[in-house]
Amino acid sequence: MNVFFDVDYTILSYDNGIRPGTHEVFQRLVADEHRIYIWSGQGLRWAEINEHKLAGSVTDVFHKPTWDYVARLEELGVEVVPDFVVDDYPGIVEAFGGFLVTEFFRKRQVDDAEMYAVYEAICDHVKNGTSSHPSYRPRPRGLGVRSASRI
Repeated sequence: MNVFFDVDYTILSYDNGIRPGTHEVFQRLVADEHRIYIWSGQGLRWAEINEHKLAGSVTDVFHKPTWDYVARLEELGVEVVPDFVVDDYPGIVEAFGGFLVTEFFRKRQVDDAEMYAVYEAICDHVKNGTSSHPSYRPRPRGLGVRSASRI
């Protein structure tokens, strides 16, 4: 499955802290044979991915559409369709399906367990086609059940 993670307030805080559990969850997802993609409305974020030592788990990094999400994938050079989106912005999660995380503002939020909830929702989604977690959003009808191929 192609799992797309946003950067700002999803995996990184405003003060450049990495959300607790990110490394472990990324490693688990890769071990489960998922592909992790990073995207951001602020451009390609390889510097942050490398700084936080996530590059070994990440398949690629893209520009994230900030409006007209599905239609703009090709224009922005996003070569695969997301199967599951993890983001703090509701619009893009609704457009593709996935998990709406609470915003991660400061690296001092050490009690944040959101990434573990993301992992459980992904596991539920793979096993059952859905998740009962309140932050889970189903894939919209018409987007396709499986979009692992190139656009």
